[in-house]
Amino acid sequence: MFSSIHATIPSDADIANQILKEESGYRLPSFSASDAVTLGLSLRKRFRASSRHGKGKGMVISIQTIAGHTLFSCTAGDLGHHSGEGDVSLESWACLESMIAVVKRTSHSSYYVEKGMSAMGKTAKQTGTEGEFTIRGGAFPIWLDNAPCCPIAIIACYSGSSQEDHKLVSTTVRDFLHKKQKESTNSRLSISSSMPLTEMPVPTLANQENRDSFAAWGAELAAGHMRPQPPFEDEHDD
Repeated sequence: MFSSIHATIPSDADIANQILKEESGYRLPSFSASDAVTLGLSLRKRFRASSRHGKGKGMVISIQTIAGHTLFSCTAGDLGHHSGEGDVSLESWACLESMIAVVKRTSHSSYYVEKGMSAMGKTAKQTGTEGEFTIRGGAFPIWLDNAPCCPIAIIACYSGSSQEDHKLVSTTVRDFLHKKQKESTNSRLSISSSMPLTEMPVPTLANQENRDSFAAWGAELAAGHMRPQPPFEDEHDD
């Protein structure tokens, strides 16, 4: 009984491998500041609809380029909720920034680093992520299809739950990618269907008079009225 229960719980190595598949599979064809706003608002909306937010949990969200330029930033929830659970403070932002630093350092999601270190038995010092880095889930790299050298941006959120924060970020990126792929397919189909069909022009005679003259010419030819001209005669006597 207990062995079957343990078999259904994924190991840290299994989780790390699954995150690697997400990172390699969720790569965007392009990424703009407008896309960052769309992603950030979707992330905020999903969290506000969750049971954790209903229980008073708060969240901080940030989307930055790999160089550190902020594209989107917001807070979901109030500071000092009456339940005492939803505190969003400067400490929350500091934790979020240190998670983003992990992605910049490793080019992997912070949850992958957390689970990978646990699976291999590595310490933060051994992986070079000690000090200013916070090893917990919630920061995810945004890759482009045609730029395999490094991520172009980082999307991150922090609400205090490593697993839930990573799941929220990764599924938001996944659904955004699927939406862009669908829009691209529909756009190509629309362009293809709107292209006019090219047909060979049918030659037409200029007017009725021309058509009648050609008809008369054909009738005379058929009746033998048009005789061949005699050959030219030499006008010079021998």
